[in-house]
Amino acid sequence: MKMKLIAFVVICAVCLCAQAPVEPKPSFFQKLASPWTDAAVPAFPSPAYFRKMISTPSTRIELQPPARLADYVQNGKLVLSLKAYLDLVMMNNTDVSIQRLTVERSQNSLLGSYSRFDPSMTLSLNHQRSTSTSADRFDQVSQLKNLSQSASLGFSQLLSSGTTIGASMGLTKGTSNSANNLINPNVGGTFGVNFSQPLLRGRSLDIVRFQITTARINLRSTVLTNQDSMMSYVQAAESAYWDVVGARDTLKVAQNALDLQQISMDRSDKMLELGAMAELDIFQPRAQLEQSKIAVSQAKFGLVRVEDALRRQMGADLDPAIRNLPIELTEAVAPPDDTTVLDREALIQKALSNRPDLARALLTLQSDDLGLKQSINNMRPQLTLTGSYNGSGTSGTRYLAGSSIPVSSGGFYDALGTAFARENPRYSFGLNLTLPLHDRGAAANLANSILSKKSDTLTVRRTEEQVRLDVLNAVTALESSREQVKLAKISRDLAQQDQESWQKKFDLGTTEMYFVLDATNRLTNAESSLSNAYIQYHRNELNLQRVTGELLEKRGIVIQ
Repeated sequence: MKMKLIAFVVICAVCLCAQAPVEPKPSFFQKLASPWTDAAVPAFPSPAYFRKMISTPSTRIELQPPARLADYVQNGKLVLSLKAYLDLVMMNNTDVSIQRLTVERSQNSLLGSYSRFDPSMTLSLNHQRSTSTSADRFDQVSQLKNLSQSASLGFSQLLSSGTTIGASMGLTKGTSNSANNLINPNVGGTFGVNFSQPLLRGRSLDIVRFQITTARINLRSTVLTNQDSMMSYVQAAESAYWDVVGARDTLKVAQNALDLQQISMDRSDKMLELGAMAELDIFQPRAQLEQSKIAVSQAKFGLVRVEDALRRQMGADLDPAIRNLPIELTEAVAPPDDTTVLDREALIQKALSNRPDLARALLTLQSDDLGLKQSINNMRPQLTLTGSYNGSGTSGTRYLAGSSIPVSSGGFYDALGTAFARENPRYSFGLNLTLPLHDRGAAANLANSILSKKSDTLTVRRTEEQVRLDVLNAVTALESSREQVKLAKISRDLAQQDQESWQKKFDLGTTEMYFVLDATNRLTNAESSLSNAYIQYHRNELNLQRVTGELLEKRGIVIQ
């Protein structure tokens, strides 16, 4: 009997250690990982169990200051290439940090989906004392006093096969001052195991693991959403970089125009002093000069605005020592002379392979297939096989009827030994069938599941069509930008030559100041158009990489 008792304890220990198959944990954003990962969840009876499950965890949130900004400070300036700037954005941008947390939340949901397979143990202790007036004529006391004590230990767990298993062990002890009790104190022991296995509904492994599979699909979808959002953030951040480059070029063009206007104004003043110009002709150069000053002022404030936005993108606004430093951007504004012919179909195929939104739409079809399996499962009857075994034993101090001299005695060990020795066994097996005679709700759910899959299949087609259109539009825009850059360069060169020729004619006295000012305005507009064409080229190139889904790869950004 001792060996059987030891065997029961070993079986219970093995059951307590049993777990559902553990899914490999994703390793996304390990630096921000929650302390409640699968490896950190305490399991009974490890030493950390009570420390982690009973103690109150710290909920204080501490935000870290922006990182590595000081590495790019040179001679009192924040010197940034495009790559260095994007590295700072990925480390310090608040929106990027918030987006990363969505993946961690889905990781926690996947961990929680395994909870239905977690074993549980129930320990119960009861102590009851009662006093009542005796109504039995054979009792030798007028007041009956009873004391009952019980202890039970139970275990249950759902296995990945859908089988629910359970085991229990109990001890009882009863003491009374009644003379009618042949065993006093009365010690009892029980032992039992049971199982329940669905045979029709809920029997499939996919149905048993439905929550886990759904959480896994949701995690993958969240990862794809995170990747899509990261590309959007990178695109917005790089656009802010080119905004500053364009604003500085705009200021440079406006300042050059002001310098030319100032030179023309100085010449006009000298000609007015020498009497070579009528006094009424001086107002137009002065008006042009003031307009150029206004343009320079507007360009300066526009530059301040986009520089503030750039600081916010990389977290420089959070550091008092960095936020007021001048910013120097080293990326060249003029794009390379690229004559590569863009293969539209190859870019479309690349986009179909890389686009996170399309991959997310395809994941939805997997979720629909799982939902269909569940709907079909709910149409089936419920047929469950159950079985149990129970053993019981009784021990204590035994008396003969009418005698106060004990003839035998025993304790808890004897009672449990009897229960495990199968001296009082009780077996049971059963089949429970629940047959829905008319289940319109399940039929409607199945029909809706089929409609959902059809709708999501059409959504995949629509997404593929949109991906193709996005790539074609992006390619057309980039090719258009190439031509615009070429034409803008030619226009700028011609405008510069034209302005120089009118200036020479004016110096020779063969034309009027009006034509010089007009040529200067055309040169300013041509230089501004060339700068805008450069910036638009970078934007269109950035958009093409975004719609083909290779923006992060092109920028060397890896999401772990």
